[in-house]
Amino acid sequence: MSDQHSRAELFRSLHVPSAPIVLVNAWDAASARIVEDAGAHAVATTSAGVAWSLGAPDGDVLGRDLATELVGRVVGAVSVPVTADIESGFGSTPEQVAETVRAVLAAGAVGVNLEDAAPDGGPGLREVADQCARLAAARSAGAEVGVPVYVNARIDTFLRGAGGLPETLDRAAAFLEAGADGIFVPGVVDPETVAALVAGIPAPVNIMAGPGAPTVPELARLGVARVSLGSAVAEAAYAVVRRAAEEAFGPGGYGSLADALDYGTVNELMRR
Repeated sequence: MSDQHSRAELFRSLHVPSAPIVLVNAWDAASARIVEDAGAHAVATTSAGVAWSLGAPDGDVLGRDLATELVGRVVGAVSVPVTADIESGFGSTPEQVAETVRAVLAAGAVGVNLEDAAPDGGPGLREVADQCARLAAARSAGAEVGVPVYVNARIDTFLRGAGGLPETLDRAAAFLEAGADGIFVPGVVDPETVAALVAGIPAPVNIMAGPGAPTVPELARLGVARVSLGSAVAEAAYAVVRRAAEEAFGPGGYGSLADALDYGTVNELMRR
């Protein structure tokens, strides 16, 4: 069994309802190493943060090669399993999705997020049959290279206002049948709906949390198996940049930098 295969099995085992894996999403090697040093059992990338750091907007605009190269840098920076957010697969066909997954696995990752949002930033969601084919292609790509990739199927019903609980559960059932391992439903954090998702989905449920959401222990009590922070950490980091710039260009102060990680700490992390 290869090291990557072992990391894949470890990552899969961390999805435990009521004892969720917590993913503080990273977007480069430094953020990934900081997250690992803070105690992460695995590292996930944020597609938005990755795209922004490489000069592109989120939403399948960044090229596959740049995205997978970044995944490789994150994998090389940490010793824990890495799962990659690949947006809607960086391709218009299932085979192109499979190519992306093969590239991500070649970079050393052991999991992927694959979303069902409509292509090209359009409204609504992909047709269920289309998304099922894309998920099946992702699953097959892992089997081809002998890595039990964890396929996290993202359902954007709530995030895009494209459906409620019944539509989400119907999609979840179809996506699991197509080969997904877990279901990710961003855009919903109210306890009643989260509990209904957990009860209605016979697989690990991933919730995206942030300010105003239930705490990790509260989500654990609801049966959630995976909690991720998405692009929020990158957004918060960039907010510091803006505050520092506005303060320096305005009153001329530096208070926004007061709680920064010191140079020595960050530099030493990157020496490891």
